[in-house]
Amino acid sequence: MKLIVGITGASGVIYGIRLLEMLRDLAQVESHLILSNGAKLNIALETSYSAAQVEALADVVHSDRDLAAAISSGSCLTDGMVIAPCSMKTLSGVVNSYADNLIVRAADVTLKEQRRLVLVPRESPLHVGHTRLLHEAATMGAVICPPAPAFYTNPQTVDDIIDHTVGRVLDLFRLESASIKRWQGPAHQAD
Repeated sequence: MKLIVGITGASGVIYGIRLLEMLRDLAQVESHLILSNGAKLNIALETSYSAAQVEALADVVHSDRDLAAAISSGSCLTDGMVIAPCSMKTLSGVVNSYADNLIVRAADVTLKEQRRLVLVPRESPLHVGHTRLLHEAATMGAVICPPAPAFYTNPQTVDDIIDHTVGRVLDLFRLESASIKRWQGPAHQAD
């Protein structure tokens, strides 16, 4: 399986980083990473990682400026793409097919080839323009997966919340993660 991961300049770059860490543990997945300039800035602001350390988590790294990269073409067979986090600027680019960078171009190709595109929008609260863009992206075939925490898992740390969200993203590609606690019904809650 070949999966593209785009990390953009919205707050929440840890979702994309944790996704790469989980993908690294799945031998059947080849990860292709694209970092926007905003993502590089937010990695430095929000985490203890450097952009180079994040890039080292991926199997293949592409420059966001390389519109001739293999993944910019539908003839490059991939199983889909995740943009985590997805900035509103990137969302707008995807919805309007304004592919002036590789993240938007790869997302556009993913949609036109009818492959799975998962967007993890981190903006909150949303105004009507944001909700319109999310609606349009869903209408085009994207899966909108906001990083909303699940409290039935009894998270004890921020990492627990992040892992659950990323595990749910992996579920969308039928990739199993040991980090996700699945709902077993109320009879199992005492366990």
